[in-house]
Order: sequence, then structure tokens, then C-alpha cells
Amino acid sequence: MAELRGAAALVVVLLGLVSSAAAHVHIGAYNTSCPQAEDMVYKEMTNVLANSPDLAGPLLRLFSVDCFTKGPFIPLPTGRRDGNRSVAADVGPNSPPPGATIADLLTLFAKFNLTAKDLVVLSGAHTIGKAHCSAFSTHLYNSSTGSLPLDANYTAALRGQCKPGDLSTLVDLDPATPTTFDTDYYKQVSAQRGLLATDAALLLHDVTKAYVLRQANATSSDEFFADFIVSFVNMSKIGVLTHSNGEIRHRCSAVNPPSPSSSAASVLAGSLLFLLAGPLMVVL
Repeated sequence: MAELRGAAALVVVLLGLVSSAAAHVHIGAYNTSCPQAEDMVYKEMTNVLANSPDLAGPLLRLFSVDCFTKGPFIPLPTGRRDGNRSVAADVGPNSPPPGATIADLLTLFAKFNLTAKDLVVLSGAHTIGKAHCSAFSTHLYNSSTGSLPLDANYTAALRGQCKPGDLSTLVDLDPATPTTFDTDYYKQVSAQRGLLATDAALLLHDVTKAYVLRQANATSSDEFFADFIVSFVNMSKIGVLTHSNGEIRHRCSAVNPPSPSSSAASVLAGSLLFLLAGPLMVVL
């Protein structure tokens, strides 16, 4: 159970989705209105992850909460409201395709005031979770991707798992330690075992490559954990809604029914889901 502290502790971040302009969100936003909120979420998610540890990856994709074994604890400002618009078409323009180049990724991250370091650090979330074969089939079978080479043995193993046209099989993003949040992802990428094209692309830029190699040879995860906390908080500042710009959903999976007092304007909140659908792709 102790190993789940990092997993469940950060699930309190979900509270940030329930209820950030950055000036209106802060640590302990619910201390007065609902002082037991974070403790309740913590306890519930501890139980959930103890019984179903495979949910860590999918939860991370949901903007994602640090729900992973032995992960860092992230004090995240809370108080943001849910979006009052939920349209699938909004995701595409803010989500890199699986075959996005390093230039594509950097451009998209810059759009949301995120840096090359944020890109490589947040990509480290691929240390847990899985991806469908369809998410990397081009990377695996297209011989024209010579600029993104895959280790020969890894390629053979993947082709044994994923036949052309396979849309359903799931493969671990980090084959060595798929259920532990650690720096092993960077070891895999540095050894040309990046599952996604977006993983392999990290070796094609000076800043991201240097970080991959440094973490691949690190003797501890301390630097990565510290960097992940910073980049994750940076990510949390995207698409913040407060007050009348958003809502507190009665049911997390759906916007509230229209009411006479609801605003006609709708804003896409949490646009950073592109991070989890692309560079942080977990169970696509």
C-alpha cells in the first residue's frame, strides 16, 4: 500500500478538474468549502489503484493525475471548473497524430506556452500505460522512417505482437517496467526502443535528446521527478476556466443540462488533453 502513495496522493489533482486563469486557482482551494475533499479523493483512489493498478495509465490520460506507482507527489493548484463544451472535433487541432515530427511537437507545445523541456519531461509519462498497435504501425512497418530507427530485436518482438492492420492489441509503452513510474522510459528511447514515433523523435532535437540521455544514465529518478512536477503544473495552467466561464459538473462524464442561468458562451477547457492523446498517449 505504501507504494501507492505516489499514485493516490496525486489523484487529488482530480479536484482541479472538478471545480483555473491562474490567479484564481491555488493550493487548498477547497479547504473552506469542502475541507475533506482531497482526503476523500485520496482514499478512494488508493483503493481503486490497489485493486486495479492498470488504471494508472488511463487516469493519467484523463489529465491526469499522477496515478502511478512510486510516482512523484505534485501539489497542484485547484479551483478550476469543468468546461461547458465537450465536442470531439475540438481535440484534433490540439492533438498531434502518432506520427508527428519533432518540429510538429515543438510547434504544438509552444502554442500552449510549453517548452522543449516540457515536451521531453511530460513524454516521460510513457513510463506507464499502453498503446494500441495502430498508434505505431507506421513507425513499425514503414521502411521510410529511417530517421527514426528501431532496435532490430525490439522491432521483431513488436511485429510478433502487432500484425499489419491490428487495431485492438495493446502494447506496453515501457516494456521493461510498465507499471512503475521511473526513468526506464528514457533508457528505452535512448536504446532506440521508443514505441511511438513521437518517442523516437525525441532523439532528433538537441534539447530533448540531451535530456533523454541524461535520464537514461541517471542513478536516481530525483531530477526527473522534480522536473515532472514543474512541467505537470505548467500543463495544468492550460485552458483554465473559473467562475462563469466553466461549470461544476453534476456528472463528470457529461456537461450539465442547459439552465436559464447558464452562459451561452462555451470555452474549451483542458485543451491540454492533446498532451495525453499525443506525446503522453496512454491507451489510445
